[in-house]
Amino acid sequence: MNDTTNHKKAAKRIGVVMICFIILMTIGLVIHYSDSNKKNETIDSVMPTYRASYHFTTPDKWKNDPQRPIYFDGKYQYYYLYNHDYPNGNGTEWRHATSTDLVHWKDEGVAIPKYTNRNGDPWTGSVVVDDTNTAGFGKGAIVAIVTQPSADGGKQEQYLWYSTDKGKTFTSYSDDPIIPNPGTKDFRDPKIIWDHQINKWVMAMAEGTKIGFYESPNLKDWQYTSGFITGNIGIVECPDLYLMRANDGIYKWILGVSANGKPVGQPNTYAYWTGHFNGKEFSPDQSDPQWLDYGFDWYGAVTFEEGKDSDKYNHRYALAWMNNWDYPHNTPTLQEGFNGTDSIIRQINLKKESDHRYRLTSQPIEALNQLTNTTDSLKQIEVNGSKTLPITGDAYQLETDISWSDIKNVGLRLRESTDKNRHVDVGVFIEGQYSYVNRAFTGQPDKSGKYFESRSPFDVSKKNVHFKILVDKTSIEVFVDDGTIVFSNEIFPELNDQGITLFSEGGTAIFKNVVIKHFNKDQINLK
Repeated sequence: MNDTTNHKKAAKRIGVVMICFIILMTIGLVIHYSDSNKKNETIDSVMPTYRASYHFTTPDKWKNDPQRPIYFDGKYQYYYLYNHDYPNGNGTEWRHATSTDLVHWKDEGVAIPKYTNRNGDPWTGSVVVDDTNTAGFGKGAIVAIVTQPSADGGKQEQYLWYSTDKGKTFTSYSDDPIIPNPGTKDFRDPKIIWDHQINKWVMAMAEGTKIGFYESPNLKDWQYTSGFITGNIGIVECPDLYLMRANDGIYKWILGVSANGKPVGQPNTYAYWTGHFNGKEFSPDQSDPQWLDYGFDWYGAVTFEEGKDSDKYNHRYALAWMNNWDYPHNTPTLQEGFNGTDSIIRQINLKKESDHRYRLTSQPIEALNQLTNTTDSLKQIEVNGSKTLPITGDAYQLETDISWSDIKNVGLRLRESTDKNRHVDVGVFIEGQYSYVNRAFTGQPDKSGKYFESRSPFDVSKKNVHFKILVDKTSIEVFVDDGTIVFSNEIFPELNDQGITLFSEGGTAIFKNVVIKHFNKDQINLK
């Protein structure tokens, strides 16, 4: 065998070895790449996020006003204003979600797209189920009456859309409004109910500082009946009208609006009056409104009935957009591609108080308890100064009774940093005679300093308070005593700030029955 032959065989063997080596390396790289991807997938799945653990959030982009949910086809059908072009303007459309328990939600996509009729984008309105086919679209058709800016000048007018596929998609009834603008700048947010007193549909409309009332036999032809002047609470939006039975058996009509009471030292949330409605006119029990929330971020609120088989006059549900038009884009969630969170859904009841006034009270819905993963319970803790609990969390419900004899200030510091410098405070300031939520010492959306502490008058003479506090990634909702006072606020703590400290100033406070229900971290928004 000559040298040339040996060299050829050696070269051939080397070539084979090299090919095998390259193949093995390729396989190795593929395996490594695959493993790396799996690791990245695992890392991605547990990456820190500002998306709420148990509050409804938009899947992406932007949401604002909720539309009143309806119970239909065994589910709650919920629509909300959504902008898929955010952070650009370009208007809103109606996105749809469904739920069987008002806790877990399934995204159903856009039901009323923007710019699909001759007029502008759809704004706030309301939907009803037309069980008796008054409008002629068929029994059980879902009818939406929606504010849109008209094509001839952008006047706010009311348009009808209808659905015959259980609310999945809607068809525009006409390019012409069913209620033209009567010559006012603000003419929006129609809220529709069926009134058994007159066997007609009734609509409440936001018209500047007035609520206009209208009636119709068929959802298409409307007649103005009266107006209610709301007083010194600015331009009102998103009216609400419903009948409730109080704890003493008396029935009262409730008229609600989203309003700005800041100039007169009141909240910028949901104002309401109790009174009488005869199908045409509303007569309030008192001229000044009451408020369903004393926080900074409970706007565009809606109330709605429980499912069909419930006692619809005994209680209702309520939710709102957790934001404020003074700082709507100041949120770290934008880095994750979305901006829009709702409050938890609360149950509201009507109670006659000792001063003979009727007031709405609020409590978190019981269905939230199904999210409980673990529970910490502490029977009694005496605090003079501060005491940090050996418990942390960023998604929980905390409940406690606090009592005192001689003290200046008492409460809890939540979402606290390990160095104690960052926290949101919930408490009662005895010297000032008010309860409060102070978010000045944590990340939050207000850059002006005007919205650091939300307050409500509190009767400190009883020397005790009950707090039920809902904490999530970007929010805190505080229910005081029986829920006559509620604070709903956006907060943006650093994600690792999860401490809980009890404090008292100027004396000793007793914290009893401290119960902390830690909620599952699984996202309740189903996509």
